Amino acid sequence: MGAESLPVGPNSKSASAPAVLGLQVSALIDHVARVDSSLLDRIPGERGGSQLVCLQELNHILREVNAHTLPSPQSLSPITIRTMAGGSVANTIRGLAAGFRLSTGIIGACGDDDQGRLFIHSMSSSGVDLSRLRTKKGHTAQCACLVDADGNRTMRPCLSSAVKLQANEFRREDFKGAKWLVVRYAHQNLEQIKSAIKIAKQEDVSISLDLASFEMVRNHQSELVELLETGNIDLCFANEDEARELIRGDENCDPEVALDFLSCHCKWAVVTLASKGCIARNGKEVVRVGAIGQKNAVDATGAGDLFASGFIYGLVKGLPLEDCCQVGACSGGSVIRALGGEVLPENWQWMYKQLKSKGLLVAKNI
Repeated sequence: MGAESLPVGPNSKSASAPAVLGLQVSALIDHVARVDSSLLDRIPGERGGSQLVCLQELNHILREVNAHTLPSPQSLSPITIRTMAGGSVANTIRGLAAGFRLSTGIIGACGDDDQGRLFIHSMSSSGVDLSRLRTKKGHTAQCACLVDADGNRTMRPCLSSAVKLQANEFRREDFKGAKWLVVRYAHQNLEQIKSAIKIAKQEDVSISLDLASFEMVRNHQSELVELLETGNIDLCFANEDEARELIRGDENCDPEVALDFLSCHCKWAVVTLASKGCIARNGKEVVRVGAIGQKNAVDATGAGDLFASGFIYGLVKGLPLEDCCQVGACSGGSVIRALGGEVLPENWQWMYKQLKSKGLLVAKNI
């Protein structure tokens, strides 16, 4: 954006680096609301996916939300829009910090506006190290997260005028000492993604990649495959729709075909299957694990992101593949119990009970 980049955050960089870093080149604020289907029928793009919109379109959608808001399952009256720090990577990193007490940090940029200040407050209050986040003059990215009566979410992000971290702004010391770097695939940020991965690999950091959305995979499949073929992706997450687009299969395609494809390029591969749970592979080992908490589902926003939190926590702690999936199912189940991609305190407690019942509460401080 041509503005000076400044380090921000209440936490100075500690002597020991965060175990898990997240790459989110543009900080993002989510505006989450339950809406009736008539609004979803009137906005551009397919239901259930994520399609970029301009600022004018975003503001129009948010105005329309007020006329199409549904009551919360816990309330007879409509609720207002819930606004919070968002983005897939931020959700995963925040979940690891707040729910699993794992040291985390985020690499990226936010604007010097109200949304940027909200992002900083939300992430820092969850314990995320922000010493690698920079402020720039300009706007912070925003996203309308529209949740239907069945809890399915449709995303409309606005990134066009948002500040972002450029590929030449990464510093090797940002990655030094970390174990994992969490990345979300985005064609518009491919230069930054490749640059960050290159530096992270020089520091022996493992890479986790989320495939973002079926539209992103559909429209930029060849570039995504090229990234996978570099051999630099250690762990890859895809949901069922993204997996189908990745292999250009039909609607009835077995997700195991995509799992096998991902396993050719990644040490760990996971395909999440919504209410049917997930399948995962590490080498020749393949496991299937059921979903948890679906009966109380309110909003699927962040379900995959928080599944990733639990799965990565399991890897950091050296758990077997099936246990990693079980922890992911518990953390993914915790976020769908309320609106938005941030887990409420009472739902972390619900997750801890689930983990304890499965003998998976391995950390002394959670």
